[in-house]
Amino acid sequence: MSEETIRKIIHVDMDCFYAAVEMRDNPSYRGRPLAVGGHEKQRGVLSTCNYEARKFGIRSAMPTARALQLCPHLLVLPGRMQVYKQVSQHIREIFSRYTSLIEPLSLDEAFLDVTHSQQCRGSATLIAEAIRRDIFEELQLTASAGIAPVKFLAKVASDMNKPNGQYVITPDRVQEEVDKLPLEKIPGVGKVSLEKLHQAGYFVGKDIKESDYRELLLRFGRLGASLWKKSHGIDNREVIVERERKSVGVERTFSENISSYDQCWHVIEERLFPELEKRLIKASPNKAIIKQGIKLKFADFQLTTIEHIHSELDLDHFKQLLRDILKRQNGREIRLLGLSVMLKPELQTKQLSFF
Repeated sequence: MSEETIRKIIHVDMDCFYAAVEMRDNPSYRGRPLAVGGHEKQRGVLSTCNYEARKFGIRSAMPTARALQLCPHLLVLPGRMQVYKQVSQHIREIFSRYTSLIEPLSLDEAFLDVTHSQQCRGSATLIAEAIRRDIFEELQLTASAGIAPVKFLAKVASDMNKPNGQYVITPDRVQEEVDKLPLEKIPGVGKVSLEKLHQAGYFVGKDIKESDYRELLLRFGRLGASLWKKSHGIDNREVIVERERKSVGVERTFSENISSYDQCWHVIEERLFPELEKRLIKASPNKAIIKQGIKLKFADFQLTTIEHIHSELDLDHFKQLLRDILKRQNGREIRLLGLSVMLKPELQTKQLSFF
Protein backbone atom coordinates (compact mmCIF):
# COMPACT_ATOMS: atom_id res chain seq x y z
CA MET A 1 0.00 0.00 0.00
CA SER A 2 1.56 3.32 -1.04
CA GLU A 3 2.06 6.11 1.43
CA GLU A 4 0.58 8.64 -0.99
CA THR A 5 -2.90 7.14 -1.07
CA ILE A 6 -4.42 5.08 1.72
CA ARG A 7 -7.17 2.99 0.22
CA LYS A 8 -10.69 2.87 1.60
CA ILE A 9 -12.20 -0.58 1.13
CA ILE A 10 -15.71 -1.62 2.19
CA HIS A 11 -16.87 -5.24 2.36
CA VAL A 12 -20.65 -5.48 2.39
CA ASP A 13 -22.20 -8.78 3.47
CA MET A 14 -25.94 -9.36 3.58
CA ASP A 15 -27.28 -10.94 6.78
CA CYS A 16 -28.49 -14.56 6.17
CA PHE A 17 -29.48 -13.37 2.69
CA TYR A 18 -31.71 -16.13 1.30
CA ALA A 19 -33.44 -16.68 4.64
CA ALA A 20 -33.92 -12.92 5.10
CA VAL A 21 -35.62 -12.63 1.71
CA GLU A 22 -37.98 -15.47 2.62
CA MET A 23 -38.87 -13.87 5.97
CA ARG A 24 -39.42 -10.52 4.29
CA ASP A 25 -41.77 -12.01 1.70
CA ASN A 26 -43.63 -14.19 4.21
CA PRO A 27 -43.86 -12.49 7.64
CA SER A 28 -45.24 -15.69 9.22
CA TYR A 29 -41.71 -17.14 8.94
CA ARG A 30 -40.24 -14.51 11.24
CA GLY A 31 -39.10 -15.67 14.64
CA ARG A 32 -39.03 -19.30 13.52
CA PRO A 33 -35.90 -21.38 12.90
CA LEU A 34 -35.66 -21.35 9.11
CA ALA A 35 -33.22 -22.67 6.51
CA VAL A 36 -33.03 -22.46 2.73
CA GLY A 37 -31.90 -25.25 0.42
CA GLY A 38 -31.48 -28.91 1.17
CA HIS A 39 -35.12 -29.73 0.52
CA GLU A 40 -34.23 -33.43 0.14
CA LYS A 41 -34.23 -34.49 3.80
CA GLN A 42 -31.90 -37.43 3.25
CA ARG A 43 -29.55 -35.86 0.70
CA GLY A 44 -29.87 -32.10 0.85
CA VAL A 45 -27.38 -29.57 2.17
CA LEU A 46 -28.47 -26.19 3.53
CA SER A 47 -27.52 -23.01 1.69
CA THR A 48 -28.11 -20.71 4.64
CA CYS A 49 -30.21 -20.32 7.76
CA ASN A 50 -31.53 -17.51 9.92
CA TYR A 51 -30.21 -16.52 13.34
CA GLU A 52 -32.99 -18.37 15.18
CA ALA A 53 -31.76 -21.60 13.54
CA ARG A 54 -28.12 -20.83 14.38
CA LYS A 55 -29.00 -20.90 18.07
CA PHE A 56 -29.49 -24.65 17.65
CA GLY A 57 -26.03 -25.08 16.11
CA ILE A 58 -27.31 -25.12 12.54
CA ARG A 59 -25.10 -23.56 9.88
CA SER A 60 -24.75 -23.28 6.11
CA ALA A 61 -23.46 -26.36 4.23
CA MET A 62 -24.86 -28.64 6.95
CA PRO A 63 -26.74 -31.74 5.76
CA THR A 64 -30.49 -31.29 6.15
CA ALA A 65 -30.83 -34.55 8.06
CA ARG A 66 -28.32 -33.34 10.67
CA ALA A 67 -30.04 -29.94 10.94
CA LEU A 68 -33.38 -31.61 11.60
CA GLN A 69 -31.80 -33.69 14.34
CA LEU A 70 -30.60 -30.52 16.04
CA CYS A 71 -33.92 -28.72 15.51
CA PRO A 72 -36.86 -31.01 14.61
CA HIS A 73 -39.17 -28.02 14.05
CA LEU A 74 -36.77 -26.36 11.58
CA LEU A 75 -38.61 -24.95 8.56
CA VAL A 76 -36.68 -25.93 5.42
CA LEU A 77 -37.53 -24.04 2.22
CA PRO A 78 -36.35 -25.07 -1.28
CA GLY A 79 -35.18 -21.58 -2.24
CA ARG A 80 -36.09 -19.20 -5.08
CA MET A 81 -32.86 -18.41 -6.90
CA GLN A 82 -34.44 -16.12 -9.48
CA VAL A 83 -35.83 -13.90 -6.69
CA TYR A 84 -32.46 -13.80 -4.93
CA LYS A 85 -30.76 -12.79 -8.19
CA GLN A 86 -33.23 -9.93 -8.72
CA VAL A 87 -32.67 -8.66 -5.19
CA SER A 88 -28.92 -8.94 -5.71
CA GLN A 89 -29.15 -6.81 -8.86
CA HIS A 90 -30.97 -4.12 -6.87
CA ILE A 91 -28.24 -4.24 -4.21
CA ARG A 92 -25.59 -3.89 -6.93
CA GLU A 93 -27.42 -0.83 -8.25
CA ILE A 94 -27.28 0.71 -4.77
CA PHE A 95 -23.51 0.08 -4.64
CA SER A 96 -23.07 1.83 -7.99
CA ARG A 97 -24.48 5.06 -6.56
CA TYR A 98 -21.38 5.38 -4.41
CA THR A 99 -18.58 3.87 -6.53
CA SER A 100 -17.95 2.16 -9.86
CA LEU A 101 -15.25 -0.05 -8.33
CA ILE A 102 -17.33 -3.06 -7.26
CA GLU A 103 -16.08 -6.63 -6.96
CA PRO A 104 -18.97 -9.06 -6.39
CA LEU A 105 -17.97 -12.22 -4.53
CA SER A 106 -21.43 -13.81 -4.62
CA LEU A 107 -25.06 -12.72 -4.72
CA ASP A 108 -24.87 -11.43 -1.15
CA GLU A 109 -21.41 -9.90 -0.70
CA ALA A 110 -19.01 -7.57 -2.48
CA PHE A 111 -15.91 -5.42 -2.08
CA LEU A 112 -16.18 -1.72 -2.85
CA ASP A 113 -13.26 0.66 -3.33
CA VAL A 114 -14.43 4.13 -2.25
CA THR A 115 -10.97 5.72 -2.03
CA HIS A 116 -11.84 8.45 -4.52
CA SER A 117 -15.60 8.59 -3.96
CA GLN A 118 -16.93 12.07 -3.24
CA GLN A 119 -20.13 10.74 -1.69
CA CYS A 120 -20.75 11.39 2.02
CA ARG A 121 -17.85 13.88 2.14
CA GLY A 122 -15.50 11.09 1.11
CA SER A 123 -15.99 9.17 4.37
CA ALA A 124 -15.92 5.39 3.90
CA THR A 125 -17.68 4.97 7.26
CA LEU A 126 -20.54 7.25 6.21
CA ILE A 127 -20.75 5.61 2.77
CA ALA A 128 -21.11 2.17 4.39
CA GLU A 129 -23.86 3.54 6.66
CA ALA A 130 -25.63 5.08 3.66
CA ILE A 131 -25.46 1.86 1.64
CA ARG A 132 -26.86 -0.18 4.52
CA ARG A 133 -29.61 2.40 5.04
CA ASP A 134 -30.54 2.34 1.32
CA ILE A 135 -30.69 -1.46 1.33
CA PHE A 136 -32.96 -1.48 4.36
CA GLU A 137 -35.29 1.29 3.13
CA GLU A 138 -35.61 -0.07 -0.42
CA LEU A 139 -35.48 -3.83 0.17
CA GLN A 140 -36.35 -4.26 3.87
CA LEU A 141 -33.18 -6.32 4.33
CA THR A 142 -30.18 -5.76 6.58
CA ALA A 143 -26.50 -5.80 5.68
CA SER A 144 -23.28 -5.67 7.66
CA ALA A 145 -20.13 -3.90 6.54
CA GLY A 146 -16.43 -3.81 7.27
CA ILE A 147 -14.24 -0.81 6.48
CA ALA A 148 -10.45 -1.03 6.28
CA PRO A 149 -7.49 0.08 4.15
CA VAL A 150 -6.92 -3.50 2.87
CA LYS A 151 -9.28 -6.12 1.48
CA PHE A 152 -8.80 -9.04 3.84
CA LEU A 153 -9.32 -6.84 6.90
CA ALA A 154 -12.46 -5.29 5.42
CA LYS A 155 -13.86 -8.83 5.03
CA VAL A 156 -12.84 -9.73 8.58
CA ALA A 157 -14.39 -6.52 9.91
CA SER A 158 -17.77 -7.12 8.22
CA ASP A 159 -18.24 -10.14 10.50
CA MET A 160 -17.45 -8.30 13.73
CA ASN A 161 -20.78 -6.54 14.31
CA LYS A 162 -23.21 -8.91 12.61
CA PRO A 163 -26.09 -8.74 12.10
CA ASN A 164 -26.98 -5.24 10.88
CA GLY A 165 -23.79 -3.53 12.00
CA GLN A 166 -20.43 -2.33 10.79
CA TYR A 167 -16.87 -2.17 12.06
CA VAL A 168 -14.11 0.23 11.09
CA ILE A 169 -10.40 -0.54 11.14
CA THR A 170 -8.55 2.73 10.64
CA PRO A 171 -5.01 2.73 9.15
CA ASP A 172 -3.40 3.46 12.52
CA ARG A 173 -5.08 0.38 14.06
CA VAL A 174 -4.27 -2.15 11.34
CA GLN A 175 -1.32 -3.77 13.11
CA GLU A 176 -3.12 -3.81 16.46
CA GLU A 177 -6.10 -5.62 14.92
CA VAL A 178 -3.95 -8.07 12.97
CA ASP A 179 -1.81 -8.96 16.01
CA LYS A 180 -4.83 -10.22 17.98
CA LEU A 181 -6.67 -11.74 15.02
CA PRO A 182 -7.24 -15.53 15.36
CA LEU A 183 -5.85 -17.25 12.27
CA GLU A 184 -9.19 -18.99 11.59
CA LYS A 185 -10.69 -15.55 10.92
CA ILE A 186 -8.32 -14.90 8.03
CA PRO A 187 -9.93 -15.71 4.65
CA GLY A 188 -8.26 -18.71 3.03
CA VAL A 189 -7.34 -20.54 6.23
CA GLY A 190 -9.31 -23.80 6.24
CA LYS A 191 -9.74 -26.45 8.93
CA VAL A 192 -6.84 -28.62 7.78
CA SER A 193 -4.45 -25.68 7.44
CA LEU A 194 -5.56 -24.30 10.80
CA GLU A 195 -4.82 -27.59 12.53
CA LYS A 196 -1.31 -27.64 11.05
CA LEU A 197 -0.74 -24.02 12.07
CA HIS A 198 -1.88 -24.74 15.62
CA GLN A 199 0.40 -27.78 15.81
CA ALA A 200 3.29 -25.53 14.78
CA GLY A 201 2.43 -23.05 17.54
CA TYR A 202 0.68 -20.37 15.45
CA PHE A 203 -2.65 -19.08 16.78
CA VAL A 204 -2.96 -15.33 16.11
CA GLY A 205 -1.52 -12.84 13.67
CA LYS A 206 1.24 -11.80 16.06
CA ASP A 207 2.59 -15.37 16.12
CA ILE A 208 3.00 -15.26 12.34
CA LYS A 209 4.44 -11.73 12.35
CA GLU A 210 7.21 -12.71 14.75
CA SER A 211 8.15 -15.81 12.73
CA ASP A 212 10.81 -16.26 10.07
CA TYR A 213 9.48 -15.82 6.53
CA ARG A 214 11.64 -18.59 5.08
CA GLU A 215 10.48 -21.07 7.69
CA LEU A 216 6.84 -20.25 6.98
CA LEU A 217 7.45 -20.64 3.26
CA LEU A 218 9.13 -24.00 3.70
CA ARG A 219 6.46 -25.37 6.05
CA PHE A 220 3.31 -23.92 4.51
CA GLY A 221 4.18 -22.83 0.97
CA ARG A 222 1.95 -20.17 -0.54
CA LEU A 223 -0.26 -20.09 2.53
CA GLY A 224 2.76 -19.27 4.68
CA ALA A 225 3.79 -16.47 2.35
CA SER A 226 0.26 -15.07 2.28
CA LEU A 227 -0.12 -15.21 6.07
CA TRP A 228 3.26 -13.51 6.59
CA LYS A 229 2.14 -10.57 4.44
CA LYS A 230 -1.25 -10.35 6.11
CA SER A 231 0.35 -10.51 9.57
CA HIS A 232 2.16 -7.28 8.64
CA GLY A 233 -1.07 -5.69 7.38
CA ILE A 234 -0.01 -6.09 3.75
CA ASP A 235 -2.65 -6.88 1.15
CA ASN A 236 -1.98 -5.16 -2.16
CA ARG A 237 -4.90 -6.76 -3.97
CA GLU A 238 -7.09 -4.21 -5.65
CA VAL A 239 -10.85 -4.34 -6.01
CA ILE A 240 -11.28 -6.14 -9.33
CA VAL A 241 -14.32 -5.06 -11.30
CA GLU A 242 -14.06 -7.90 -13.82
CA ARG A 243 -13.03 -11.12 -12.11
CA GLU A 244 -11.14 -13.73 -14.09
CA ARG A 245 -12.84 -17.08 -13.79
CA LYS A 246 -10.43 -19.74 -12.52
CA SER A 247 -12.35 -23.00 -12.85
CA VAL A 248 -15.45 -24.71 -14.18
CA GLY A 249 -17.13 -27.63 -12.47
CA VAL A 250 -20.22 -29.80 -12.39
CA GLU A 251 -21.35 -32.30 -9.76
CA ARG A 252 -24.25 -34.52 -8.79
CA THR A 253 -25.52 -35.65 -5.39
CA PHE A 254 -27.24 -39.03 -5.68
CA SER A 255 -30.64 -39.84 -4.22
CA GLU A 256 -29.20 -43.30 -3.52
CA ASN A 257 -25.52 -43.98 -2.93
CA ILE A 258 -23.44 -45.67 -5.61
CA SER A 259 -20.24 -47.65 -5.10
CA SER A 260 -18.73 -49.24 -8.21
CA TYR A 261 -16.39 -47.95 -10.90
CA ASP A 262 -18.96 -48.81 -13.59
CA GLN A 263 -21.68 -46.80 -11.83
CA CYS A 264 -19.38 -43.81 -11.46
CA TRP A 265 -18.19 -43.98 -15.05
CA HIS A 266 -21.77 -44.17 -16.34
CA VAL A 267 -22.60 -40.92 -14.49
CA ILE A 268 -19.45 -39.25 -15.80
CA GLU A 269 -19.91 -40.34 -19.41
CA GLU A 270 -23.67 -39.80 -19.71
CA ARG A 271 -24.29 -36.79 -17.47
CA LEU A 272 -21.32 -34.94 -16.00
CA PHE A 273 -18.88 -34.77 -18.91
CA PRO A 274 -21.40 -33.44 -21.49
CA GLU A 275 -22.53 -30.77 -19.00
CA LEU A 276 -18.93 -29.86 -18.16
CA GLU A 277 -18.13 -29.50 -21.84
CA LYS A 278 -21.06 -27.10 -22.34
CA ARG A 279 -20.04 -24.98 -19.36
CA LEU A 280 -16.40 -24.89 -20.44
CA ILE A 281 -17.28 -23.65 -23.94
CA LYS A 282 -19.36 -20.89 -22.37
CA ALA A 283 -16.62 -19.88 -19.92
CA SER A 284 -13.69 -20.30 -22.32
CA PRO A 285 -14.62 -20.65 -26.00
CA ASN A 286 -11.14 -21.92 -26.89
CA LYS A 287 -11.42 -24.50 -24.07
CA ALA A 288 -7.99 -23.56 -22.70
CA ILE A 289 -7.38 -25.49 -19.47
CA ILE A 290 -4.37 -26.52 -17.41
CA LYS A 291 -5.87 -29.23 -15.15
CA GLN A 292 -8.84 -31.55 -14.90
CA GLY A 293 -10.03 -33.35 -11.81
CA ILE A 294 -12.62 -35.47 -9.99
CA LYS A 295 -14.31 -34.89 -6.65
CA LEU A 296 -15.97 -37.54 -4.48
CA LYS A 297 -17.97 -37.29 -1.29
CA PHE A 298 -18.38 -40.55 0.55
CA ALA A 299 -21.32 -41.70 2.68
CA ASP A 300 -19.48 -40.51 5.80
CA PHE A 301 -19.33 -37.01 4.22
CA GLN A 302 -15.57 -37.11 3.78
CA LEU A 303 -14.61 -35.17 0.66
CA THR A 304 -11.64 -36.04 -1.55
CA THR A 305 -10.35 -34.66 -4.84
CA ILE A 306 -7.78 -35.68 -7.42
CA GLU A 307 -6.46 -33.81 -10.44
CA HIS A 308 -3.75 -33.93 -13.05
CA ILE A 309 -2.16 -31.46 -15.43
CA HIS A 310 -3.75 -31.64 -18.86
CA SER A 311 -4.08 -28.97 -21.54
CA GLU A 312 -7.38 -30.06 -23.06
CA LEU A 313 -10.66 -31.53 -21.87
CA ASP A 314 -10.45 -35.27 -22.45
CA LEU A 315 -13.05 -37.84 -21.43
CA ASP A 316 -10.62 -40.78 -21.60
CA HIS A 317 -8.22 -39.11 -19.17
CA PHE A 318 -10.94 -39.12 -16.51
CA LYS A 319 -10.82 -42.95 -16.55
CA GLN A 320 -7.44 -43.17 -14.86
CA LEU A 321 -8.33 -40.36 -12.47
CA LEU A 322 -11.45 -42.27 -11.46
CA ARG A 323 -9.44 -45.47 -10.87
CA ASP A 324 -6.94 -43.58 -8.74
CA ILE A 325 -9.48 -41.72 -6.62
CA LEU A 326 -11.51 -44.90 -5.98
CA LYS A 327 -8.42 -46.35 -4.28
CA ARG A 328 -9.36 -44.05 -1.39
CA GLN A 329 -12.86 -45.52 -1.13
CA ASN A 330 -12.05 -48.15 1.52
CA GLY A 331 -15.41 -49.84 1.07
CA ARG A 332 -17.44 -46.68 1.50
CA GLU A 333 -20.40 -45.79 -0.69
CA ILE A 334 -20.42 -42.57 -2.72
CA ARG A 335 -23.04 -39.83 -2.31
CA LEU A 336 -21.58 -37.14 -4.62
CA LEU A 337 -19.47 -37.19 -7.78
CA GLY A 338 -18.09 -34.14 -9.57
CA LEU A 339 -15.81 -33.13 -12.44
CA SER A 340 -13.84 -29.91 -12.76
CA VAL A 341 -11.25 -28.15 -14.90
CA MET A 342 -8.90 -25.31 -14.01
CA LEU A 343 -8.82 -22.63 -16.70
CA LYS A 344 -5.56 -21.34 -18.12
CA PRO A 345 -4.90 -17.94 -16.51
CA GLU A 346 -4.39 -14.88 -18.65
CA LEU A 347 -1.11 -14.18 -16.85
CA GLN A 348 1.05 -17.02 -15.58
CA THR A 349 1.61 -16.70 -11.83
CA LYS A 350 5.10 -15.94 -10.66
CA GLN A 351 7.01 -18.53 -8.67
CA LEU A 352 7.50 -17.67 -5.03
CA SER A 353 10.98 -16.58 -4.12
CA PHE A 354 12.93 -16.71 -0.90
CA PHE A 355 14.32 -13.29 -1.69
